[in-house]
Amino acid sequence: MKRPRILLADDHRLVAEGLRSLLQPEFELVGVVEDGRALVQTARQLLPDVIVADIGMPKLNGLEALIQLKKDHPGVKVVMMTMHRETAYARRAIEAGASGFVLKHSAAEELITAIRAALEGKTYITPAIAGEVFNELRQGNRKKIDPDQLLTSRQREILQLVAEGRSAKEIAAQLDISTRTVEFHKYQMMEALAIHSSAELVHYALKNGIAPL
Repeated sequence: MKRPRILLADDHRLVAEGLRSLLQPEFELVGVVEDGRALVQTARQLLPDVIVADIGMPKLNGLEALIQLKKDHPGVKVVMMTMHRETAYARRAIEAGASGFVLKHSAAEELITAIRAALEGKTYITPAIAGEVFNELRQGNRKKIDPDQLLTSRQREILQLVAEGRSAKEIAAQLDISTRTVEFHKYQMMEALAIHSSAELVHYALKNGIAPL
């Protein structure tokens, strides 16, 4: 019987190796990538059955990668992982189309269950926060500022790179746009978020999970 094909995305090599050992007995691991941009490119090439991705990755975080993948392949199945217990991460992942959400400290017990659920077309959320997440989704809780509503996808990409310490010139080269466009997006983000400096932008990106801590 053909084993389901899994693509793994995690920038922590020790964690990735541990997950590889966990997954290989049951699944075919077709690749391991270390940043969100590589995840999007590799997923488009390999078309795995399920993607297992960390939220906090460099260049492009897991949530942004998920959004881009869903635009190309609405049926793609993605199980998100994070070390952060905040329900906002899980809610945003599920709203973006994730098939599962697992906390890293419980991955050994729950990740395979989450992957199996994704393959069956179901959604799995770690029991530690599932009740809170479903309540928020039902109530449409939007008390906290949600960057998905305030910023465009391109702006969130640029914001993550700013938070990673990239210069406008480096960001422009990576995204194949002009430095003037980068600066214009930074200005628009500051206006939308009522922020007045690059340092505040970086703080906002870290606080809202746009860039990894």
